[in-house]
Amino acid sequence: MKLGVFTVLFSQMPLEEMLDYVKAAGLDAVEIGTGNYPGNAHCNPDELLEDESKLRAFKKAISDRGLIISGLSCHGNPLTPEKTFAQQSHDTFVKTVLLAEKLEVPVVNCFSGTPGAYEGAKMPSWPVAPWPNEYREILEWQWKEKLIPYWREWGKFAEEHNVKIALELHGGFLVHTPATLLKLREAVGEVIGANLDPSHLWWQGIDPVAAVKILGKAGAIHHFHAKDTYIDPDNVNMYGLTDMQSYANMQERAWIFRTVGYGHDLKTWADILSALRMVGYDYVVSIEHEDALLSVEEGFQKAVENLKQVLPKEQLTDMWWV
Repeated sequence: MKLGVFTVLFSQMPLEEMLDYVKAAGLDAVEIGTGNYPGNAHCNPDELLEDESKLRAFKKAISDRGLIISGLSCHGNPLTPEKTFAQQSHDTFVKTVLLAEKLEVPVVNCFSGTPGAYEGAKMPSWPVAPWPNEYREILEWQWKEKLIPYWREWGKFAEEHNVKIALELHGGFLVHTPATLLKLREAVGEVIGANLDPSHLWWQGIDPVAAVKILGKAGAIHHFHAKDTYIDPDNVNMYGLTDMQSYANMQERAWIFRTVGYGHDLKTWADILSALRMVGYDYVVSIEHEDALLSVEEGFQKAVENLKQVLPKEQLTDMWWV
């Protein structure tokens, strides 16, 4: 496996300074934002698609440092009823796929999206209960009329450009569990897979090792994010796991994001990484930092230190003892 980082946390650094910093930390890969929620501080698709010399210089800056791009990330919501952001999300996704093809990057990371509750709605709606029955009816309409048609069309587009789509299983979006990922994959095809992030599984009550086994058996893990979650049992009893308080309200929240090793111990992370290798995922483990209790630099360095202790790096050899 290779160790990488989602470089949005270094958005204040120019591209080459960021790459030098990542290389000095001993990493192998970068995951780069191309717009929408992650921003495009290090990679403007319009510029790189329009100017071949800038594209070559971009590729060279990365390859000269012995790094690879694990994925291009454009998390947005192409299904939202808010038309301006929906169009921006879609356009950025299309450009990101075209750029990934040119850069020979195999994966584009994004969200599935969430539409409104009905045609003409003003805001997205995320149903999370099967009763009263109208919630289930809304969900069925969203999948049938919005989610599946969109990804059937644009999944085929990605496939034609030799790019896989890795959907992050993130609450607030229709694809947020192994079951919803596999349901969409069945309707669309193998181009759809997961950008598996344990932090979003833990707060939903899903065991990441079990999720790896479920999705790995289907060959449905396209990318992996390394981020942790701390769950506060007392606050869960007060607010539940669907706590809607601001992430800034750390003392009261039921759960908060942490850097690797600060929500769950390294044995747990070793089990996750071992499960990934067991199901045949030997690609990049990409650090994502959203830990409000540690600075960007310290959170990143702690994640690197902790993951290096448990990340399998070498190629597997024959079992000499068998």
